[in-house]
Amino acid sequence: MSRTVSGLWLVLTLLLVPLAVGCADSPAPGADKTFAGKHPIRVVCTTGMVADLVRNVGGEHVQVTALMKAGVDPHLYQASPGDIVLLNGADAIFYSGLHLEGRMTDVLESMGNRKPAVAVASAIPADQVLHDESGAHDPHLWFDVALWSQAANAIRDSLCAFDSPHAEDYRANTEKYQERLARLHEETKAAIEAVPEDHRVMVTAHDAFRYFGRAYKVDVRGIQGISTDSEAGVKKINELVNFLVERKIKAVFVETSVSNENVRALLEGCDAKGHNVVIGGELFSDAMGAEGTPEGTYEGMIRHNVNTIVKALK
Repeated sequence: MSRTVSGLWLVLTLLLVPLAVGCADSPAPGADKTFAGKHPIRVVCTTGMVADLVRNVGGEHVQVTALMKAGVDPHLYQASPGDIVLLNGADAIFYSGLHLEGRMTDVLESMGNRKPAVAVASAIPADQVLHDESGAHDPHLWFDVALWSQAANAIRDSLCAFDSPHAEDYRANTEKYQERLARLHEETKAAIEAVPEDHRVMVTAHDAFRYFGRAYKVDVRGIQGISTDSEAGVKKINELVNFLVERKIKAVFVETSVSNENVRALLEGCDAKGHNVVIGGELFSDAMGAEGTPEGTYEGMIRHNVNTIVKALK
């Protein structure tokens, strides 16, 4: 199928999703439906972080597919025809929310009229959600481990309602996983506290680590805004160059799912001012590592990031 034909097919599919919902015989919202199929429940998730959360809560009762693989930027992601097929065939859908999946949001929300389609961010208290200067929600909740742990509650509650015969399993799985995340949160706090306070400065490709900064007392700065869809202007890069020079910061970080072009410009700007800055390492921001690797799990991703940050800043 040519790219043009494929694109037209996708557009037509996206248009037909809400139409099909509107013509359905039953107007009952998806969240009110109960599972009547054969286990495991077929779950489709957007990001690896959400998929990992669902696997831990759902356990043996779910079969999870993540649409976005390692290195994929969810801010810029566009659903493929294959993605629409997967979403249509899923028994339940979980996504991050807070407009992380900006270009897919309408499709995901429309799916919720026929089946559970849950934004895990819905479990986070509104007063804990950060915003940028324009008032837009910051969706990068997973970098505060304690906060991300609460997102499991949205999955637990949805699966308990959808598949009530296994509700006790979902509750038990959630409790066990949240205990592990509580230990990870304390482990992260202790590791960062070992870095001298005046060295706790992180400059990254985009502003994905503000929750991390708030939770673990790190001064974080991003070249781009909270979405990689935003532009990084010369003024912003110059401001960060001056900041790095004045604070004598020696290391900045690149991200696996974001181009390092702007970071390179930052290094060149510092070099022009006689201040040598190196890349302190590569962090996972909007995507986890490859499946089958330690970094391909949420806990492994967090530990990789923390180890990289501490090594560079100390």
